[in-house]
Amino acid sequence: MISNIRIVLIGTLYSGNIGSVCRAMANFGLTDLVLVSPVCADGWAEASKFAVHGAAVLEGRRTVATFDEAVSDCVAVVGTTARLGLYRQHVRTPREAAPGLLALASGGSVALVFGREDKGLLNDEVARCTHLLRIPTGTDYTSINLGQAVLLCAYELFLASDSYAPPCEKAPPAQAAHRLRLLEIWREMLLLIGFMTPEKADHMMQGIQRIFSRGALTTDDVNILMGVARQADWAARANAKPK
Repeated sequence: MISNIRIVLIGTLYSGNIGSVCRAMANFGLTDLVLVSPVCADGWAEASKFAVHGAAVLEGRRTVATFDEAVSDCVAVVGTTARLGLYRQHVRTPREAAPGLLALASGGSVALVFGREDKGLLNDEVARCTHLLRIPTGTDYTSINLGQAVLLCAYELFLASDSYAPPCEKAPPAQAAHRLRLLEIWREMLLLIGFMTPEKADHMMQGIQRIFSRGALTTDDVNILMGVARQADWAARANAKPK
């Protein structure tokens, strides 16, 4: 349902911020961008520069004159605000709200609305929102750059959508017998190179075993460590031969 999330920017002052928003949207699979009466006092040159690989989002943007026109077909209108007040007390964090917003997006477009860089959303605009979001910040400075705010909200929606599949370890975990053989090989090698004496070997190998047990070794991990020990063993024996 991530494709049904619409980003709405109201009265944006700088085109560079619109470009940054496009880049953030492209990072997380959002494509629907609507601008409400953008000011862009700096012209549009910065937009393309900051959009980078989000150029397709920038080119596909729609520009409308009013807030109502931007959200008229949406099943939910989600305002973002850094300020608190009597009618802003029901704010939720993007992480808290994301699952519910995605559920709503299964029935149609959900608008995620961001206000002006200097003023945010006006009170009458907040009043027309069905939900409100507030990104948690430190108390000293709560205002977040427009592009960064869109990035954070888009990130939380993307994660909640289960669109991301983390990479999996290809090699299976090493079995106990495999790990035991690794310790045996290392014991032989460490004795050969003089790292420990036979009378201290049991004590030292407990330390080596503790090190190897700090993480879940895979079969590939164990094979590499065995290879290190075998190579060290070979080098030690080769250097010990009379020349």
